[in-house]
Amino acid sequence: MSHLTHTAEGGEAKMVDVGDKSDSRREARAEGYIYMAPATLVLVQENNLKKGDVLSAARIAGIQAAKQCGNLIPLCHPLMLNFIGVDFEQQPEHNRIRIETCCRLSGKTGVEMEALTAASVAALTVFDMCKAVDKAMRIDGIRVLEKSGGKSGHYVADK
Repeated sequence: MSHLTHTAEGGEAKMVDVGDKSDSRREARAEGYIYMAPATLVLVQENNLKKGDVLSAARIAGIQAAKQCGNLIPLCHPLMLNFIGVDFEQQPEHNRIRIETCCRLSGKTGVEMEALTAASVAALTVFDMCKAVDKAMRIDGIRVLEKSGGKSGHYVADK
Protein backbone atom coordinates (compact mmCIF):
# COMPACT_ATOMS: atom_id res chain seq x y z
CA MET A 1 0.00 0.00 0.00
CA SER A 2 1.34 3.44 -0.85
CA HIS A 3 2.02 6.19 1.66
CA LEU A 4 -0.80 8.67 2.37
CA THR A 5 0.39 12.01 1.01
CA HIS A 6 -1.69 14.19 3.35
CA THR A 7 -0.36 12.66 6.57
CA ALA A 8 2.92 13.58 8.29
CA GLU A 9 5.12 11.00 10.02
CA GLY A 10 3.41 11.63 13.37
CA GLY A 11 -0.02 11.08 11.82
CA GLU A 12 -1.12 14.71 11.74
CA ALA A 13 -2.77 16.15 8.63
CA LYS A 14 -0.64 18.24 6.29
CA MET A 15 -1.01 19.97 2.96
CA VAL A 16 1.15 18.53 0.18
CA ASP A 17 3.79 20.88 -1.23
CA VAL A 18 3.35 20.85 -5.01
CA GLY A 19 5.73 23.74 -5.68
CA ASP A 20 8.41 21.63 -7.36
CA LYS A 21 6.00 19.73 -9.62
CA SER A 22 5.77 20.57 -13.29
CA ASP A 23 2.57 21.91 -14.81
CA SER A 24 0.69 19.44 -16.96
CA ARG A 25 -2.76 19.24 -18.48
CA ARG A 26 -5.00 17.48 -15.99
CA GLU A 27 -8.57 16.35 -16.31
CA ALA A 28 -11.00 14.44 -14.12
CA ARG A 29 -14.53 13.20 -14.71
CA ALA A 30 -16.92 12.14 -11.95
CA GLU A 31 -20.48 10.91 -11.72
CA GLY A 32 -23.31 10.61 -9.26
CA TYR A 33 -26.97 9.64 -9.28
CA ILE A 34 -30.08 10.99 -7.63
CA TYR A 35 -32.97 8.54 -7.38
CA MET A 36 -36.52 9.85 -7.12
CA ALA A 37 -40.14 8.86 -7.54
CA PRO A 38 -41.26 8.60 -11.17
CA ALA A 39 -43.70 11.50 -10.66
CA THR A 40 -40.86 13.70 -9.38
CA LEU A 41 -38.76 12.94 -12.43
CA VAL A 42 -41.70 13.96 -14.64
CA LEU A 43 -41.92 17.27 -12.76
CA VAL A 44 -38.20 17.85 -13.40
CA GLN A 45 -38.56 16.92 -17.09
CA GLU A 46 -41.54 19.24 -17.53
CA ASN A 47 -39.85 22.05 -15.55
CA ASN A 48 -42.90 22.13 -13.31
CA LEU A 49 -41.48 22.56 -9.80
CA LYS A 50 -42.14 25.69 -7.72
CA LYS A 51 -38.44 26.46 -7.24
CA GLY A 52 -37.87 26.65 -10.99
CA ASP A 53 -35.56 24.99 -13.50
CA VAL A 54 -33.96 22.23 -11.44
CA LEU A 55 -31.21 21.18 -13.83
CA SER A 56 -30.11 24.73 -14.69
CA ALA A 57 -29.81 25.57 -11.00
CA ALA A 58 -27.98 22.29 -10.30
CA ARG A 59 -25.55 22.93 -13.18
CA ILE A 60 -24.65 26.38 -11.83
CA ALA A 61 -24.35 25.00 -8.29
CA GLY A 62 -21.99 22.25 -9.49
CA ILE A 63 -19.81 24.76 -11.33
CA GLN A 64 -19.68 27.04 -8.29
CA ALA A 65 -18.86 24.08 -6.04
CA ALA A 66 -15.89 23.02 -8.18
CA LYS A 67 -14.55 26.58 -8.02
CA GLN A 68 -14.88 26.57 -4.20
CA CYS A 69 -13.40 23.12 -3.57
CA GLY A 70 -10.19 24.49 -2.02
CA ASN A 71 -12.32 26.42 0.50
CA LEU A 72 -14.52 23.45 1.36
CA ILE A 73 -11.99 20.62 1.71
CA PRO A 74 -9.20 21.66 4.08
CA LEU A 75 -6.17 20.10 2.37
CA CYS A 76 -7.16 20.80 -1.25
CA HIS A 77 -5.17 23.40 -3.13
CA PRO A 78 -7.06 26.35 -4.59
CA LEU A 79 -6.98 25.81 -8.35
CA MET A 80 -7.39 27.96 -11.45
CA LEU A 81 -9.70 25.69 -13.41
CA ASN A 82 -9.81 26.11 -17.19
CA PHE A 83 -13.08 24.22 -17.64
CA ILE A 84 -15.94 22.87 -15.54
CA GLY A 85 -18.72 20.87 -17.14
CA VAL A 86 -21.85 19.55 -15.46
CA ASP A 87 -24.21 17.40 -17.53
CA PHE A 88 -27.37 15.47 -16.74
CA GLU A 89 -28.91 12.34 -18.19
CA GLN A 90 -32.47 11.64 -17.18
CA GLN A 91 -32.92 7.89 -16.82
CA PRO A 92 -36.65 7.24 -16.26
CA GLU A 93 -36.14 3.48 -16.64
CA HIS A 94 -34.15 3.67 -13.35
CA ASN A 95 -36.10 6.53 -11.71
CA ARG A 96 -32.97 8.65 -11.53
CA ILE A 97 -30.89 11.43 -12.98
CA ARG A 98 -27.24 10.73 -13.75
CA ILE A 99 -24.86 13.62 -13.18
CA GLU A 100 -21.49 13.70 -14.94
CA THR A 101 -18.90 16.38 -14.29
CA CYS A 102 -15.59 17.26 -15.89
CA CYS A 103 -12.87 19.57 -14.60
CA ARG A 104 -9.72 20.61 -16.48
CA LEU A 105 -6.65 22.71 -15.87
CA SER A 106 -3.00 23.05 -16.64
CA GLY A 107 -1.33 22.85 -13.27
CA LYS A 108 0.64 21.02 -10.61
CA THR A 109 -2.10 18.96 -8.99
CA GLY A 110 -5.11 16.91 -10.03
CA VAL A 111 -8.75 17.93 -10.24
CA GLU A 112 -10.52 14.81 -8.94
CA MET A 113 -11.79 16.55 -5.82
CA GLU A 114 -13.22 19.39 -7.89
CA ALA A 115 -15.07 16.98 -10.18
CA LEU A 116 -16.40 15.01 -7.19
CA THR A 117 -17.47 18.19 -5.41
CA ALA A 118 -19.28 19.42 -8.52
CA ALA A 119 -21.20 16.12 -8.82
CA SER A 120 -22.06 16.09 -5.11
CA VAL A 121 -23.34 19.65 -4.97
CA ALA A 122 -25.27 19.29 -8.22
CA ALA A 123 -27.02 16.24 -6.72
CA LEU A 124 -27.67 18.10 -3.47
CA THR A 125 -29.20 20.99 -5.42
CA VAL A 126 -31.56 18.65 -7.27
CA PHE A 127 -32.51 17.21 -3.88
CA ASP A 128 -33.12 20.67 -2.43
CA MET A 129 -35.27 21.78 -5.33
CA CYS A 130 -37.40 18.60 -5.30
CA LYS A 131 -37.63 17.83 -1.56
CA ALA A 132 -41.05 19.48 -1.18
CA VAL A 133 -42.59 16.81 -3.41
CA ASP A 134 -40.27 13.83 -2.72
CA LYS A 135 -38.72 13.33 0.69
CA ALA A 136 -37.47 9.82 -0.14
CA MET A 137 -34.91 10.79 -2.81
CA ARG A 138 -31.49 9.16 -2.55
CA ILE A 139 -28.06 10.32 -3.73
CA ASP A 140 -25.73 7.46 -4.63
CA GLY A 141 -22.76 6.34 -6.69
CA ILE A 142 -20.55 9.43 -6.51
CA ARG A 143 -17.17 8.41 -7.87
CA VAL A 144 -14.28 9.34 -10.13
CA LEU A 145 -14.79 7.96 -13.63
CA GLU A 146 -11.49 8.98 -15.16
CA LYS A 147 -8.44 11.11 -14.46
CA SER A 148 -5.47 12.00 -16.59
CA GLY A 149 -2.33 14.05 -16.32
CA GLY A 150 0.42 14.21 -13.77
CA LYS A 151 2.89 11.64 -12.55
CA SER A 152 0.34 8.99 -11.57
CA GLY A 153 -0.88 8.63 -15.15
CA HIS A 154 -4.25 7.77 -16.60
CA TYR A 155 -6.99 6.14 -14.50
CA VAL A 156 -10.31 4.80 -15.76
CA ALA A 157 -12.86 3.33 -13.33
CA ASP A 158 -14.34 -0.10 -13.88
CA LYS A 159 -17.75 -0.01 -15.53
